[in-house]
Amino acid sequence: MRIEIGSLIRGAQEAKGIVVIIDVFRAFTTASVAFQRGADKIVLVAEVAEALELRSRGLGDYCMGETSGIRPEDFEFGNSPFELSRADVKGKTLIQSTRAGTVGVAAARNADQVYAGSLVNAGATVKSILRQSPALVSIVAMGAEGKERADEDEQCALLMRNLLQGRRPDYRSVRSLVLAGAEAQKYGDPARPHFHPQDRQMALQIDATPFAIKVSREDGLLAARPEFV
Repeated sequence: MRIEIGSLIRGAQEAKGIVVIIDVFRAFTTASVAFQRGADKIVLVAEVAEALELRSRGLGDYCMGETSGIRPEDFEFGNSPFELSRADVKGKTLIQSTRAGTVGVAAARNADQVYAGSLVNAGATVKSILRQSPALVSIVAMGAEGKERADEDEQCALLMRNLLQGRRPDYRSVRSLVLAGAEAQKYGDPARPHFHPQDRQMALQIDATPFAIKVSREDGLLAARPEFV
């Protein structure tokens, strides 16, 4: 098994084989929490307008996501795992649009299979991949808005590579490195209340969920569902 690590939008565009698109702060941590709360599926889209249009057509119940970290107008939920942890989404279809994670999934057009990765589902994602014995795995750290590398996504990519190769990283060290990064400093800043401090804490709960998030084409849409291992 060959493992390649890429970054940002270009990394997603070039990724092949089984592809893991990583967004720790916060898209795929939020998606994991939504599934824990009983959401049926999450439709992933790159743009806010597309999410609203799909909801208007009855293809989803609620919109969640962000632009510049802030919940878009007319979205029911922001891109916050803490917010979703209190939401009633059981049996619902959510439509998610963010500036990094969902954009990366949409850009991964050369992938044989896509998974949405974060620290909370790192171990489950690796188990799902290993079951398939793939020749190539591409791990893409999406970073800040898909434009600038971010410590949390890069560290998650390295953690997954180590797990795929049979090593067990020191999770405490991973958390410390992430907490030292620039993106982690946004959480708890009174000037930016949309970055809730609980979001950071929840995103750092490595292997908190027992499922991967598998993305497949359903009726032309990118639909994410939990894959238990």
